Amino acid sequence: MKHEMRFPRVVLLCLGLVVMFGAICRAQAQGSTLEYEVDPNWPRPLPGNWVAGQVSGVCVDGQDHVFIVNRNDMTDKEAEVSHQAPPFIEFDEAGNVVNSFGDWKTVPNTTHGCTFDHENNLWTAGSGDGIIQKYSHDGRLLMQIGRRGVVDTSDGTLEGRPMNLGRTQLYMPSDMAIDPANGDVYVADGYGNSRIAVFDRDGRFLRQWGRQGTKEEADAGVGGAFMRVVHCVRLGNDDLVYVCDRQGDRIQVFDKAGNFKKNIWIRRGRALPDDWGTSWWIGFSPDREQRYMFVVDGGDEQVKILDRASGGILSSFGRPGHQLGEFTHAHTLAVDSKGHIYVAETDWGRRVQRFRPAKLSDRSSTCESSGISPVTPRHPN
Repeated sequence: MKHEMRFPRVVLLCLGLVVMFGAICRAQAQGSTLEYEVDPNWPRPLPGNWVAGQVSGVCVDGQDHVFIVNRNDMTDKEAEVSHQAPPFIEFDEAGNVVNSFGDWKTVPNTTHGCTFDHENNLWTAGSGDGIIQKYSHDGRLLMQIGRRGVVDTSDGTLEGRPMNLGRTQLYMPSDMAIDPANGDVYVADGYGNSRIAVFDRDGRFLRQWGRQGTKEEADAGVGGAFMRVVHCVRLGNDDLVYVCDRQGDRIQVFDKAGNFKKNIWIRRGRALPDDWGTSWWIGFSPDREQRYMFVVDGGDEQVKILDRASGGILSSFGRPGHQLGEFTHAHTLAVDSKGHIYVAETDWGRRVQRFRPAKLSDRSSTCESSGISPVTPRHPN
């Protein structure tokens, strides 16, 4: 007896559209889902024959302008035919360069990350010389925490033993978050040291927490025990502090006093410490509840989309590679008020890409014409 395979009409409809029009059909469970596609037209080409070095940070100001921080490390070949881009570059929403600033003699030797505070000032860290800097929106240096080249080690140099206790000096800071309630500065310090150091709005030391952990503590998820690099710090609208324990493959969550609350695991089945690690950088969706958390997984070269409250991984996008929508050393991330995600790449990636949300309806299946715009495929987690 011959058996006939039967398909629901909606599936047949979608298959037909794929054949005829190259449509993309996405099935989904109950409830709406967010998926992302790369924006091939953002940003526009840099002016003045500029070439960016490693793009070590990306952040968004109060007007949805995007700033990138790039390092002074263009190649010798590029230097023959191009010009090193300025340290800080500002793009408008269309991707046009509208401003740039920074003096290579003043900015940190190795810039690492950037963020904006509630007064629209830009902050950046220096993982090569132990400083945090605050700039006005138009590029005036307003404040610096730490003294350039004098770091929190046994001999004050980058070659010394990390002390993890400096009140005026950092070691290799990687990120900072500014409390909008009082201006306190939370610093991920970072490489070498293994702590969150908190300063007031005038740069005076307030408190710290964290230490270098052991493999056993990492496996057990002990709070405040970090594996190697404390790579990022963010303040949520829930008044909690989210910290990237990069080689520990988790995000550790604390209150502002440093009391441990929970772990959000980003596991990939490797022994800890995971050399590349998974939790490199985080951002939140722009809704008040911050329903989604976006995590740069530099180990797998993806952006993971999590339910912030539960920590469950919902989906992801990206893959290793050099084409649109792919990543080479995905490093930092920012989210604007419309939900666009900006991902900056260091090493040989040296670019920033924008991903735009495509919110699906609550129906059980949808079909969307792909047109000619490349869509980043969804990958299993």
